[in-house]
Amino acid sequence: MRAMRATTLGLLLTAGLAGCATQGGTTTQPHGTAPTGEATQAAQALYTKGQFDQAAQAYLALANQDSDHRDYFRLLAAESYRQEGALDRAAPVLGDIRRSRLEGEDALRFDALRAELALKKNDPATALSLTGKPSSRVSPQIEQRLTELHARAQAASGDPWSAAQTRVDLDGQLRGIDREQNRKEILALLTGLGAEPLATRGNALPANDPLRPWVLEAQTQLGSATRSPAVLDQAVGTVTGDKGVREGYKVPTKVALLLPLTGPLAGAGAAIRDGFFANYIDAAHTNAPRPEVAVYDSGNDASHAVAAYDKAVSEGARFVVGPLNRDGVSAIFAKGALPAPMLTLNYPNDNKNLPPSGANEFGLLPETEGAQVADHMADRGLHSAVVIVSTDDFARRAGNAFKAEWQARGGKLAGQVTLDATSIDFASQLSGAGIGATPEGDTDGGVFLSMKPQQARLLMPQLRLTRNTQPVFATSHVYTGSDDAAADRDLEGVEFCDAPWLFDAQPGLPRRADLAGAIPATRGVAARLFAFGMDAWGLVPYIDWMRGHPGSYLPGATGQLVADEFGRVRRVLIWARFTDGVARPVAGSLELEAPATAPTVESGGG
Repeated sequence: MRAMRATTLGLLLTAGLAGCATQGGTTTQPHGTAPTGEATQAAQALYTKGQFDQAAQAYLALANQDSDHRDYFRLLAAESYRQEGALDRAAPVLGDIRRSRLEGEDALRFDALRAELALKKNDPATALSLTGKPSSRVSPQIEQRLTELHARAQAASGDPWSAAQTRVDLDGQLRGIDREQNRKEILALLTGLGAEPLATRGNALPANDPLRPWVLEAQTQLGSATRSPAVLDQAVGTVTGDKGVREGYKVPTKVALLLPLTGPLAGAGAAIRDGFFANYIDAAHTNAPRPEVAVYDSGNDASHAVAAYDKAVSEGARFVVGPLNRDGVSAIFAKGALPAPMLTLNYPNDNKNLPPSGANEFGLLPETEGAQVADHMADRGLHSAVVIVSTDDFARRAGNAFKAEWQARGGKLAGQVTLDATSIDFASQLSGAGIGATPEGDTDGGVFLSMKPQQARLLMPQLRLTRNTQPVFATSHVYTGSDDAAADRDLEGVEFCDAPWLFDAQPGLPRRADLAGAIPATRGVAARLFAFGMDAWGLVPYIDWMRGHPGSYLPGATGQLVADEFGRVRRVLIWARFTDGVARPVAGSLELEAPATAPTVESGGG
């Protein structure tokens, strides 16, 4: 029952913020000449054991016996009732305390309890007045508690925006479950404003305002976010620091790589593993230190992933890469505090929550591609789009992301159709969706595709028969990953986003052309997973630096990679076009020196 009561009290009872209410700790040592005799120690022992009601009674007895320290002991009794979840019982005790008789931070602890009681009585004005910033320097625990209560009072006063700002200021001081709970509160406050008010407020913020990333995250959860305007102005590894080591480069002593080595995902795991070690081995030429790497089979379900993580940590891993399956990521995140930081190779099933402390998320999301196609078309000056997707899950997700980003950028949907997977004649579906001849002189529209190559090859000739001459843009799924001029001639002119390494368009990495003869995973559709593995290693030394240095990016195999404040790695992809049946990069589509913007915030799982 006590655990259930503690849960209802929320953030203030979690490890960090409850410290200022825990008798026996450094933050609650008696001030002045408060007694520390056997009776006091017995009361503290009851509190430490979680017997809060008995502790309160013991402190009240001490208050009745010691008139000189009566107010101090009554404060401890009130705090004990609060920990018991009986704040109402603390009220009369607080009412009988003279604040002027409390010394040091005890007066602020008294204010915090009164503020909490005022909030329970729906009196946020009193709570606000009691939780202003202290005039003198106080312990972090007291400052955090007062700040959190102030945010609650602001929210209860009908000012969620200010409450969110207060919590963002608090965020950097918190750790573990306190920080995770605080972050949930920030996003709940911002999303509660609604899309339009949030956009208005967010647009008025200065470019470097610490609230900006949170507004963008909230807009993403509301489905109304557009791409981040952050400028990516410095590639990592280009500046040499002390002792010849590149700036930002830091590796742990041992890295664990968690991948499925057996079961239905073993093929994907092998391709990622090969890419990881290809880049790891190639990095030897830099003479930078490299960690020991151990590979663990994470299987294909949550239990195996958790077991692999636990085993890796027990065997000395200081950083974990993986697992690959979403259930496994979710299960590891559910463990709470992570003993070893990690870079997951997918996203949890519920990707609306921020990664826990110490976690970074990286994945090949169809949502990324759909949103970047929308941005690409908008940047081309197009205002109208036709959406054509297959019934595949990746296509559905890419299509939804395209539509959300397209409309957020002000674009209009002229038509949309999901192609019948069993059909080879799409004429009726195209006409039913209003897809037909392009009016003469109309250069305002384009077509978005997301489907596999076989279906795209069937569609494109039929689309041309409708006399639709609009440019066509697609996700990477239309390309097999290998040139086949005869088969892909029907895709003439189609532009698509993809991983730059497939075209050897990213300098500084092992060349695909050099590896293709020896490593099967570098050929065909597996090449994207191989590139993904290359980037998994590439991020290990730089992920912490990237999170702490906005504007830094890693020129990766799957795209230009940037880590946001929350540990989510995003990709900027290259653009390619089919010409005479062969896919080649579009000139200028990969800005190697100074890419313009970060990509859209990703949502969903891999």
